[in-house]
Order: sequence, then structure tokens, then C-alpha cells
Amino acid sequence: MIKTETVKKVKTFDANNKENGFLIELFKDGDKTAVYLTAAKPGAFKGYHLHRVRAARYVCIRGRMKIITYQNKKRQEFVLDAQKPGRLFIPNNVATGLENIGDEEAWLINYPEPPYNPNLKDEQVEYTEAELEAGVVK
Repeated sequence: MIKTETVKKVKTFDANNKENGFLIELFKDGDKTAVYLTAAKPGAFKGYHLHRVRAARYVCIRGRMKIITYQNKKRQEFVLDAQKPGRLFIPNNVATGLENIGDEEAWLINYPEPPYNPNLKDEQVEYTEAELEAGVVK
């Protein structure tokens, strides 16, 4: 049977409450989100946050995104570019920030493992860069 479904789209905001893009749930498995798209405006930054349960799998399908990770005060940077497709796996308990380093809106697809469960409380932890560099654990 052919059918249409509505999808959830939410605006996202940076630490200064400035709109920096949006998120769309692409595929749901019951109440869990198995695949979503996150979009960032040119120059926008999203993060930092850490997932206690979920790992992330990012694929850039539009633009260029710098993915910044912190683990044990160690900073690493990765660039995903839609013109050179690749996938980045980030395990749980690694703080992550996303920065659009291109001139157009950038889109990342994420296949989290396990799928996002809205019923899990305190699964996502927000950080500042200063906290990460100081090794703060929340």
C-alpha cells in the first residue's frame, strides 16, 4: 500500500539562541528515530554534546562539515564533504560539535546506534568547549 507520512522537522539553535539550522526525522522505528538529517547554515556551529548511549554515523550529502570531537581532553577534527563521500563513526561517550565550513547549507545524515529513544532521560549531555578542554565530566 502506498501512503504518505508527515515527518518531524525542528529548528535548531546555538548556545546564544541563534537559529543555526534544523533537524528532520527521516525514518522512525516505532517511537525511535533510526535516521535523521541535520542541517547547518553556512558558518553555523552545533554542539558540543555527548551521547551516553548512542553512537553516531555521519554522512555528508550537501556542503562541507567539520566534525570536532573531544575524548579525555583530546581534540580531533574530521572534515566530511559531499563531493568526497565518506562515513564517520563516533562511539558513545565522545563529545561532538559540528561546524559548517562551506559556503552553502550543509546536510548530514545520521544513523545512530541504537536509534534515538525519546524516553531515555539524560542520554545527551551538553558541554562548552572550555569544559571539554578542562576535562569536566558531567
